[in-house]
Parts: sequence; structure tokens; C-alpha cells
Amino acid sequence: MHINQNKDNNKQTVKRVLVKMVKICYLGAGYVGGPTMAVIALKCPDVEVVVVDITSARINAWNSKQLPIYEPGLDDVVKECRGRNLFFSTDIEKHIGEADIVFVSVNTPTKTQGLGAGKAADLTYWESAARMIADVAKSDKIVVEKSTVPVKTAEAIEKILIHNSKGINFQILSNPEFLAEGTAIQDLFNPDRVLIGGRDTPEGKKAVQTLKEVYAHWVPEDRILTTNLWSAELSKLAANAFLAQRISSVNAISALCEATGANVSEVAYAVGKDARIGPKFLNASIGFGGSCFQKDILNLVYICECNGLPEVAQYWKSVIQINDYQKSRFVNRIVSSMFNTVANKKIAMLGFAFKKDTGDTRETPAIDVCNGLLGDKANICIYDPQVTQDQIERDLAMNKFDWDHPTHLQLMSPMAVKKQVTVSSDAYSATKDAHGVCIVTEWDEFKTLDFTRIYEGMQKPAFIFDGRNVVNPEKLRQIGFIVYSIGKPLDLWMKDMPAVA
Repeated sequence: MHINQNKDNNKQTVKRVLVKMVKICYLGAGYVGGPTMAVIALKCPDVEVVVVDITSARINAWNSKQLPIYEPGLDDVVKECRGRNLFFSTDIEKHIGEADIVFVSVNTPTKTQGLGAGKAADLTYWESAARMIADVAKSDKIVVEKSTVPVKTAEAIEKILIHNSKGINFQILSNPEFLAEGTAIQDLFNPDRVLIGGRDTPEGKKAVQTLKEVYAHWVPEDRILTTNLWSAELSKLAANAFLAQRISSVNAISALCEATGANVSEVAYAVGKDARIGPKFLNASIGFGGSCFQKDILNLVYICECNGLPEVAQYWKSVIQINDYQKSRFVNRIVSSMFNTVANKKIAMLGFAFKKDTGDTRETPAIDVCNGLLGDKANICIYDPQVTQDQIERDLAMNKFDWDHPTHLQLMSPMAVKKQVTVSSDAYSATKDAHGVCIVTEWDEFKTLDFTRIYEGMQKPAFIFDGRNVVNPEKLRQIGFIVYSIGKPLDLWMKDMPAVA
């Protein structure tokens, strides 16, 4: 009897939610918006979800068989919901005007000029979105920050909405995303936590509860955390900074391992066994990439500086400095190992995305590695299973923060080094006649390549530089390769060579 009563109560709860919330609109059809709204549509089948964007090509792709982003499991979720309660549209004003909850995930690029250039987030697009929401709104709305924004952004958005409200009530919530590309769908199905920040007022608490009930369709209540607005905004920046700091920490140790003969994998395993530390994000590599870590840490640095905390700012700045150092160190190892020059030598680059199981190349370490080798006049042949030739050429032509701006605002010159860069359709053709092979993305297929075949097709001596520690260096040495693996005991060939060319 007790169980049946609970079931009835659950039905009543869902019914109450649906009466309250008819429609969700998500502004921004990118890496966050598409997967997040697809899963909400799947888990809340009686709720209408519309993803809107100004870019017609992107919306057309979301409505096609070939989605604009690669994410394992995403195709199945979108196909199940699209046309039923999940829609993609360029009619932004219509759908925002009709929505009860508006999620906003617009670009917050790093400023390239003016106050805070090179560190501060540019909130131009957020301000434009807020003004547009106020202009088209015909009913009360909950506006949800989904972009990663500087702490106190919600206060600025509130002021814009309130001063342009025309009698309509707006509540601002912060609901940062904590998705990892490559596992985004599983992260959404089974999140560590969902964080919702709102005002400590009756209206703010009601808005928080409304959004909480959306996630409660499938997320256990103890994983839905509620905080004030500023804690939610800062938590996202802090989480990314902590994760990046772990990567920079193990990468700093990897340099010491090479100098002393220690093995960074063994060190990281021993450290990770400490329950207070844990094993995640302790894999040494050529450095972190992606759209968040560097941008968010630079933003954190700027916020600390503006609040009179130069020592704290310098601490977080050092995380980025170690990341840059690790990429430079990798390039220097390549050049110094290959007789101190790679001019006119073919270097095969296996991987280009910033991590496996994604086609995302934003801030990928591969860009810096390629540019470093191109500076020494290498000829590079790149293979990545999910990154197109057009994308690779665009990335190598971009300036530091171009990638962070909408495509139509990216100021790029033609790639002057195009003759030095080719793109291959598979690993074997990429490595044919190469002097050296660099593994820069940890795609699973690279672990099972026929390295004997690769060795036979390469120039001799044949070098492998494993920037992700995905291959067994001893087995490769038995084949005949000279091998460099980050943080591992050095090949005899390299022991007396400087780490810096």
C-alpha cells in the first residue's frame, strides 16, 4: 500500500511539473546545447525542447543525418526525440518568446583587445542575448546561464533584463555544465552532480525548484545541488582550474621522471592510490586542450587580479605556464633527437583532436606541436579519424583566440605553410616514408596499429614520439624504433641529449 501511494505521488509530481513548464528554449546549438537538450527531451518526453541558433548551417546539420558534432551515443538520442519533442530552429525570437525557461549558452570568448585583453571574458554576446530576451518576452521567464561565465555575470544580466522588462518578471539561474567531451551523453545520463544557483528570495527559490524538477525526472535528488548564484558561477571556473592543475602537476613530475629515470605512470599510479588524491586526471601527456581549461583559468587569473589577489592570480597562471612548457618540451625532444633538425623531414602526426572520441580541436595541443615543427621547416602529414582537412587547415591558420569567436568573425589569413602540411585518410599512409611519428591524441585505434608494418615503411632511423603514453615503448624498441614516451625512462639514443634543443 505504501509503495502504491509513492507511485501515485510520483505521477502527481510529474504532472505538476508539466503544468508549470510547457516549453524549454536553448540558445546556442553547440557542444553543450545539442547533447544537453537531447537528453532532457529524452528523459522528459512530455516537455517541448527547442534549440535555437543564428547559424543556419549548424541548425540544418542538427536536422540532418550528419550531426555537426561527434559524440558517442548522441545520434541515437537525437534520432529518438527529434521531431517529437526536440526541435532545432533559427527562429530565435519566436521560440524564446514562447518559452518558460530559456537556457543561454552563447560564446564567452577571451577578449583580444581593450581592458583585460588576453585574460578577461568578452560578454558581448551574453549582453546581446539578454537584451533580445527582454525585447521578445511576452511572459515571465526563467533565464538560465549555461555558458561558463565570470562570477557576478548574473548580476549584470539581471540589470539588463530588469531595466528592459516592460513589466515582465525574470529570474536568473546559474546551471553550469560539467560535461566531458567523448563521454557527454553518459555524463548527462548519470551526472556526478547537477548544480543550480539562484537568488535567496521567494521568487528565486521557486525558480530553482522549477529547474530542479526538470532534472529530477532522472537525476537522484541528492545529486542536485543548490547554491547561491555566485557560488554556482565560481564553482564551474574552480572545477576546471582544479582539473587543469592536476594535469599540469603530473606533467611537471613527468619532466623530473625523465631526468631521473623514474616512470611517470608508476609514480602517478602510486600517488593515485592515495584515497585523498584519487587516480583521475593523473595521466601525463603533451598538455591539456579543449575550449574550457585555458580560457577559464585566464578568466580566473583576471578576476583575482581585479580583486587585489596577485599571488592567487600568479598561482593559477603557473598552471597554464606548465602546460605551455610541456608542449614546448615535446617539440624540443623531437628536434633534438632527430639530429637537431627536422627541416624537410616528414613527420607523421597521429591525432589532431584535443582528446579521443571527439572531433573538437579547440586549443588542442596538436596546434602548438605542429607550429613548433613547422617553425623548423618540417613537412607534416596528419591523420585523425574525426577531424577534417578543412578544420585542420583553419586551426593552423588561426591566431591565439580566433577559435573562440563565431566563425564569421574569425579573422584568418590563408595558411602560409599549407605546402608543408598534408592530411591523410589513415595511419599507414600518414606514416609512409616518415622520419618520425608523433602520437598526439589517444585514439584507441592507435593502440592496435601494426607497428611492424609502419616501421618497414619509414625512413631509418625511425622515431616514435608518444605524447599520450598509449603504446608500449619496449615492444616498439624491439621492432627497431627509437622511442620517446613522456615521463618514461629515456631511450639510450636520447639519454645524453638535452631536453631543450
